[in-house]
Amino acid sequence: MTMRRTVEWWDAQQIPLYLAAIAVGAIAGLAAPQWAPGLTHAINPVLALLLFATFLGVPLVEVGRALRDIRFLGTVLAVNFLVMPTVTFGLSRFVAGDRGLLLGVLLVLLTPCVDYVIVFTGLAGGARARLLAAAPLLMAAQMLLLPVYLYLFAGSDVLAVVDIEPFLEAFLVLIAVPLAAAALVQAAAPRHRAGRAVEEAMAAAMVPLMMATLAVVIGSQIAAVGAEAVALLQVVPLYAAFVVIAVLIGRLAGRIARLDVPATRAIMFSVATRNSLVVLPLALALPQALHIAPLAVVTQTLVELIAMVVLVRLVPLITREPDSSHLVAPSPA
Repeated sequence: MTMRRTVEWWDAQQIPLYLAAIAVGAIAGLAAPQWAPGLTHAINPVLALLLFATFLGVPLVEVGRALRDIRFLGTVLAVNFLVMPTVTFGLSRFVAGDRGLLLGVLLVLLTPCVDYVIVFTGLAGGARARLLAAAPLLMAAQMLLLPVYLYLFAGSDVLAVVDIEPFLEAFLVLIAVPLAAAALVQAAAPRHRAGRAVEEAMAAAMVPLMMATLAVVIGSQIAAVGAEAVALLQVVPLYAAFVVIAVLIGRLAGRIARLDVPATRAIMFSVATRNSLVVLPLALALPQALHIAPLAVVTQTLVELIAMVVLVRLVPLITREPDSSHLVAPSPA
């Protein structure tokens, strides 16, 4: 009973707890910068565990149904890869004079998130199953289109220094393996007590896992960002503007596509959230002359995590009154 009350308490206090985790990560990272390499190596395991817990909470039958929702999939792909690149190009012009900052901004803003966005979408009452179904399409599309947009926005020479291999590794570690593990547990749960126990434990651990993810990401990178704070201050307003513009565009896209409220919320989060943890290895592999690029990517992560905590509360408020004359039911199963 005590454990149940504890879980109910931290479920009700998610936003303050997430802000506290960000603060703890920042304090630890600044106080003990020597921990940064170890914390960096912990990011993928912690994030994979968080996504495993998230996938366990989404019945795979819902994912199969979501794959047939062509309206949602078309909207999320069109907004992320046709509309938002134009926004990114416009914002990137403000740092076009600094090659490293330009590449960092382009790498992170051209790639929609496919991992913890599903968690934040669920927290805001969005259609996380539909977004999970879209994740492989979003990953494949950005792998194909990122070189094209980098060529158009930064010049042909950039293609020689960007390695796409980390995308494949991230898809395997953060999507494929946790999803397969969740499918196995869901299949076993109706027949085996162990499967049900894993489901219950992961459901209870969602908030602590999100806190751990936030603290580890912030703690691993905050010292490096602080060392280049003056230069990186240039990109902070760009990232903040991107979130605001993305939320507004996502809301408008949901209306134009006549999506229901959960799907609209999922679009808003998908458009606003970027694939920073996946593209960071690409930025780290750039030549030393462009050493500011990975820090520009990390700075976006810091801005985004704070924005996501705010949007978890804000998005439900601005989408709570559906216009029934413009809504249609999602595609039938």
